[in-house]
Amino acid sequence: MILNCIAVDDEPLALGLVSSFIEQTPFLNLKGRLSSAVEALKVLNDEDIDLLFLDIQMPNLNGIELARVLDSRVNKPRIIFTTAYNQFALEGYKVDALDYLLKPFNYEEFLRAAQKALKYKELINKPAEEPKQEDEYLFIKVEYQLVRVALNDILYIEGLKDYVKIWLKSAPKPLLSLTSLKALEEKLSSRRFMRVHRSFIVSLDQINSVTRNTLQIGDINISVGEQYKDAFNGFISKWG
Repeated sequence: MILNCIAVDDEPLALGLVSSFIEQTPFLNLKGRLSSAVEALKVLNDEDIDLLFLDIQMPNLNGIELARVLDSRVNKPRIIFTTAYNQFALEGYKVDALDYLLKPFNYEEFLRAAQKALKYKELINKPAEEPKQEDEYLFIKVEYQLVRVALNDILYIEGLKDYVKIWLKSAPKPLLSLTSLKALEEKLSSRRFMRVHRSFIVSLDQINSVTRNTLQIGDINISVGEQYKDAFNGFISKWG
């Protein structure tokens, strides 16, 4: 599989380095080396680009702003930021960047980031399979990588303001992901998972006991929200 990519940086030396790294990587195809985000936007409108190596600090339109513009596209390219400023790491995460390379970086670091893009492309192009019984899983973005999580390992999911915590049977600490509870709810089977509170989705198979207004998973008691009680009562009525 070949990824079409462009390098965008207003510093000629940095642009030349990234371009040379791309050209020596067998699965990358350099479609353009550009000195501004505005030029990049024009290329993206005309070409089928899979991946951007994108500087952040640029005049007129910076890398973060370009990423926000691209975020509304259906088939948006993935972005690997290349910058000398580590204070933009959180912003890069919020715009769903695939990775964040801090200058100066070497070819080994570049290659690791590029391989993430290749794995992501292979994943989304993989033919859909029929759901399986015990080995179903979903991919969760944790920091700058996709982590495969088995559905039968999930105890419950807790929603925070901008993040979710995914509590697992196999780990003492939760996975932290920048996504919404609603987005995960849409991915999970209603046969196995249920939203019981505006801040909680639970695995129905992991419930140990229930009362009228709460449920217990392991040592954790979770309240059932008012708007979710009818659906939950329908579930527990099958216990009897």
